[in-house]
Amino acid sequence: MKYIKSSLFPLFLILILATSCKKEKDPLNIPAQYDAAAWQVNTTLQYGVRAQLDALVTEIKKGRTTGVALDYATLSQLYNAGTPSLKSLTTSYYDGRLDGAGNWFDELAKASGTVYTPGVPTGQGGAFGGYLFDENGLEFEQLVEKGLFGAAMYHHAVTLMQSDVTNEKADQILAIFGAHPDFPNTPTTANAANPDKYLANYAARRDKNDGKGLYSQIKTNFITAQAAIKAGNDYNTERDEALSALRLNWEKVNFATVINYCHSVISKMSATNPSDSDKAASLHAYGECVGFVHGWRTIPQAYRTITDAEIDEVLTLLNAPYNATPTSYKFITDPLNELPKLTQVIQKLKTRYQFSDQEIEDFKKNWVAEQGR
Repeated sequence: MKYIKSSLFPLFLILILATSCKKEKDPLNIPAQYDAAAWQVNTTLQYGVRAQLDALVTEIKKGRTTGVALDYATLSQLYNAGTPSLKSLTTSYYDGRLDGAGNWFDELAKASGTVYTPGVPTGQGGAFGGYLFDENGLEFEQLVEKGLFGAAMYHHAVTLMQSDVTNEKADQILAIFGAHPDFPNTPTTANAANPDKYLANYAARRDKNDGKGLYSQIKTNFITAQAAIKAGNDYNTERDEALSALRLNWEKVNFATVINYCHSVISKMSATNPSDSDKAASLHAYGECVGFVHGWRTIPQAYRTITDAEIDEVLTLLNAPYNATPTSYKFITDPLNELPKLTQVIQKLKTRYQFSDQEIEDFKKNWVAEQGR
């Protein structure tokens, strides 16, 4: 039998005692509310970016009116203004689609000021049913606004997550999501002092307000992450788990909203003799689908579930491939043959995010409108 040398025994005993006496970490204390003590100071830059996006979209919407022409230079200036600018936060891929000759700001300017008639492409597009479309029936306003929810705002959020996430960064991520520490679960200004905007608005729409939906889960993710940050380095695992869950739920809201709009187009364009108003609304809803999907292309893969290959498959089904001319108009000129593609989109997204049948059914509704909140 071998014995520990007497000279090493005291050290050996100390190690055993130190190990056995080490205090186990207390469970993370998660409060009911998000701490907004430094909110205004921490989020000044993010609110500036939000204002820039609002200004850009407001300018683009002027082109919805027949006879009102948009100016490319103005759109480009609004996109490039500010520190940080929208441009500086946007993925290089999406930035390359927005600005410059022949890109989306330029196409918006060319389409504006005239009238669009759905069908085989002619001219540059124009206003139809209160929306502005290019000659192919694609609403570039949605590729700008909804696309930037992913390509700029989510991209900014995950950039903040790529280094140590502090209390300040947690506030900034919440602000760029479009929510507020109040978490009102409504975008309705009459019902909330700090209503949800941007993707937080759509999270509220997808949430039945029963404490179990995506908005409620995201609220829990933010509160948990903040609590773990405040608790110190011993709780970095809990922090990182909360941030990972947040990213997944953020992504789910984005693509659940694509499912919602696919349902809307199918419903309107399956009707007998849809009106011009229905056709315009369908092209608008369809354009939102394209924007919400396209904006996630080239987001760093470590921070999302869907791949670029899957995004490309969905964009192709939406008749808006990233590398070819869109044929968006076909969804209203040939719905019998084209609408099944939207059903395929729903199925692909259901599989990718493991949505249940009930969730797919629930995504048909705007729960804020349904519940009057």
